[in-house]
Amino acid sequence: MREYESTLIIQPEISDEGVGALQERLDGILEGFGAIRLIYDDLGKRRLAYEIQNFQKGRYVMLRFLDEGSNIKALERALGLEDSIIRFLTVQVDDAVEDVAARQAEAAEEERIRAEKAAERAAREAEEAERQKLEEAERQKAEAEEAEKRAADADAEPEAAADDEDESTEPVAAEAASAEEVAR
Repeated sequence: MREYESTLIIQPEISDEGVGALQERLDGILEGFGAIRLIYDDLGKRRLAYEIQNFQKGRYVMLRFLDEGSNIKALERALGLEDSIIRFLTVQVDDAVEDVAARQAEAAEEERIRAEKAAERAAREAEEAERQKLEEAERQKAEAEEAEKRAADADAEPEAAADDEDESTEPVAAEAASAEEVAR
């Protein structure tokens, strides 16, 4: 048997349930052709290098499987008919897999490790999003306080200007009074 890897780009607006349904369909297609699925890895949404079918982002999925090689054309035909898949590429990874059971066990362990890493990555991303949300809230609060302070200062300015006018007329009146005293 030979080992193959198919990389699929799925439409980005497909929900997690839709991706799960697609995974089941892919498993059914592989079983129908007599292939053995090794690894299914959802790599998440990423920005595309160029626009494909009016999509700027895509959800990447990597699928590894064992097959004799005679069903690859039929598999690619089935992938091409799937509406939610916007691009795919299948390559041969290993020319001869002798111990299929050992390769399946190895792939199961690799898939478990990838799932753990994906869960950790999702947790980090959630923490980062929460931290950014808190920072944004603090920034908005600081901007609101600054705006209130400026508004309060603007309200206080006319009163200060009026006080300045009163103070500025007092020296003139005092000078006039002292001039009258000198004149007497």
